Amino acid sequence: MNKVFLILLLTFSTAIVFGQKKRSADTAKSKPFVLGIIDEIQSKALAEKRILNIYLPEGYKQNDTTRYPVIYLLDGSADEDFIHIVGLVQFNSFEWVNQVPKSIVVGIATVDRKRDFTFPTSIERDKKNYPTTGHSDQFISFIEKELEPYIQSKYKTNTSKTIIGQSLGGLLAAEILIKKPALFNQYIIISPSLWWNNGSLLNEQLNFTQNGSNQTTQVYIAVGKEGLTPTAIPRVMEVDANLLAEKIKDVKAKSVKVYFDYLPLENHATIMHQAVSNSFKFLYPVTKRE
Repeated sequence: MNKVFLILLLTFSTAIVFGQKKRSADTAKSKPFVLGIIDEIQSKALAEKRILNIYLPEGYKQNDTTRYPVIYLLDGSADEDFIHIVGLVQFNSFEWVNQVPKSIVVGIATVDRKRDFTFPTSIERDKKNYPTTGHSDQFISFIEKELEPYIQSKYKTNTSKTIIGQSLGGLLAAEILIKKPALFNQYIIISPSLWWNNGSLLNEQLNFTQNGSNQTTQVYIAVGKEGLTPTAIPRVMEVDANLLAEKIKDVKAKSVKVYFDYLPLENHATIMHQAVSNSFKFLYPVTKRE
């Protein structure tokens, strides 16, 4: 009986040791799954350091002559929109899909989106509820004078620049489009918070002449079934987004193309992924597939 017990004990101990060795070997073989790189830039305009999440497309080589479009993503933190937007860009640039050219994605990590994405408001309730707001001019200066030159100097970029913004990020993208349209040649504006300051941005004058005759500006605007805004002066999100699209169309500038996309099955929380996917079909139409 004792011999049987001893044999079972040795067998069990051997199994444990073997299992530990196998798990140790498996752990040694594992390595991180890398989606991109983390960069950072010291901003004078914002008086702070900003984190950038960067996705470089397959085949990217710093010493190569190939240059790539850049997609700038607002709300680009790892726990915001960076991962799933990169997934859409990567998937749509696969050779068997071939919807989007291989592109660099620059996710601008959020610090204070209410501060960075809004211009000053005269609405007292919004001033009280969002005390840090009203500094989009500094953030736009950061994009124009610091971020874009930094990305262009450090990475292999071409002249194609896209901005993606949703909600307050959509408000900022719309403000850039209206005030400094030449900063980007493609705008993806999703569920823009145009209710800010009682829709005053919709009263601003558009000026696309600064784009130059050789640059075409493409604008994609999407909104879901989102209804009234919970603000002091309620506005209808769908109506405001449509008004922005019509405002751009009314300019009748040959260098500007706009597409309005109403997605009634999506709401403010769910629209981002579907809208960006749809925007790629508008921005990069495929006329023929093999």
